[in-house]
Amino acid sequence: MDQKGSVSSHQDKPVPRCSLGSSSGLHYGALVNSVSSLAPLASDKPPISQRRAYVAIAVLCYVNLLNYMERYTIAGGLSSLVNFFVISDSTAGLLQTVFICSFLLLAPLFGYLGDRYNRKYIMLCGLSVWLLTAAGSSLVSKSQFWLLVLLRALVGVGEASYSTVAPTIIGDLFSGGQRSVMICIFYIFIPVGSGLGYITGAGSANLTGDWRWALRITPIMGLVGLVLMVFLCPNPPRGAAETHGDGVTGHSSYVEDVKYLLKNKSYVWSSLGVTSLAFLTGALAFWLPTFLARAHVTQGLRPSCTGESCNSTDSYIFGAVTVATGILGGALGTTISRQLRDRFSHADPLICAVGMLGSVPCLFITIFVASSSIPVTYVFIFFGELLLSLNWAVLADILLYVVVPTRRATAEALQITVGHLLGDAGSPYLLGISDAILSSNPDTSDFRSLMYSLLLCPFMGILGGVFFLITTMYITEDKKAVQRLVEERLEPVTRSLRLRFRFSLRCVGL
Repeated sequence: MDQKGSVSSHQDKPVPRCSLGSSSGLHYGALVNSVSSLAPLASDKPPISQRRAYVAIAVLCYVNLLNYMERYTIAGGLSSLVNFFVISDSTAGLLQTVFICSFLLLAPLFGYLGDRYNRKYIMLCGLSVWLLTAAGSSLVSKSQFWLLVLLRALVGVGEASYSTVAPTIIGDLFSGGQRSVMICIFYIFIPVGSGLGYITGAGSANLTGDWRWALRITPIMGLVGLVLMVFLCPNPPRGAAETHGDGVTGHSSYVEDVKYLLKNKSYVWSSLGVTSLAFLTGALAFWLPTFLARAHVTQGLRPSCTGESCNSTDSYIFGAVTVATGILGGALGTTISRQLRDRFSHADPLICAVGMLGSVPCLFITIFVASSSIPVTYVFIFFGELLLSLNWAVLADILLYVVVPTRRATAEALQITVGHLLGDAGSPYLLGISDAILSSNPDTSDFRSLMYSLLLCPFMGILGGVFFLITTMYITEDKKAVQRLVEERLEPVTRSLRLRFRFSLRCVGL
């Protein structure tokens, strides 16, 4: 990998002459950094206090929760929306597809900016756009479906800025096992937010008789997140956690960054695994509540919905299952990773492979059992989602330790772009092929046609598992390469700071 020359730290500078004035000749913070470089690792002081770092994590998690709540509120009340606009399955799936498309197209831009400019300001600008467009989505009339599609696309602007930059800030606030825990907590809010999105969407539609109220709750909560981010979220130096507060600077072009990432085999293969996971979870998240509702009708447990307000029990239950499996799966995945990582350097991608491949039989059973037993279906949905949820925090941790600090935002952005472009940008729409199945065979019910289209999901689970197994072959060397690079760039800084520290002691007569 062509790493040298593209990442640098502060250069050695001449030792200043002793001064009797108030200034010791050191740059602000240099004495603190010098002391920390001489102290044991446990005593290293980060550039941002632990208390402030924990507060920042809380704010980032809150906004992440809102992002995913907003993303799936429409899915929670999808049946009501379909009846309101009188649209087909494939057209309804287009709402999620246009959102994901804008998200993935803008991610590279925010990745480029995130590696070069103030990340806090980038997130604030994106969050402001998200609030305005999400609130605007709730004001469309029955004849303005095209406007709803446009606004859903613009919501992706805010999420692209946040999802690309926020994990890199966490990576610069914490390191080692502590970083794994914080990343786990952050990514647990993906399924938790998704589950609450279903519940919020369904509950708002039922309480008000209008699905649009679901789109007004998250923008209101988002205003609180915007204020909290302004005052409580820092912008730490890139690589601060690995360099004990000094930070690492980069002087590479975007083309050089992309070339570096394409040569990083662990990053490439794990990103392909992320793509398969995104396809699978995106399709299930958007269509499973509707599939379960149709299963109830097929079994004669519930009449078919024809009005604008449909029974949303399945959205409530599916949302609760998503929240529970997200918390359990995220915590379990991180715990297993921390237990095995020291003994097996390739443990992380292996955990992801087990999660993907283990979910496949659960998905097959879920699809074919739904027509006969709803309780059994929910049991296998629980286990399938639990296995998939093992991956989220572990995957984020993989990216942070196989990519150098100054290229992490770009790496996040490209992974988001590829993952969503080939994953959940198209999967909700592709599963809308149920329309084509239904039209080609009029004797097939809408439940059966959707059931057949859902069979794409377990096959993507197998493919993703294979990608993660290939990742295990390269991850050890790629992780060591990053560690070597950071250590090489830190050596001249440590040497310079030690000299300055000794000089400062002489100046004060110690």
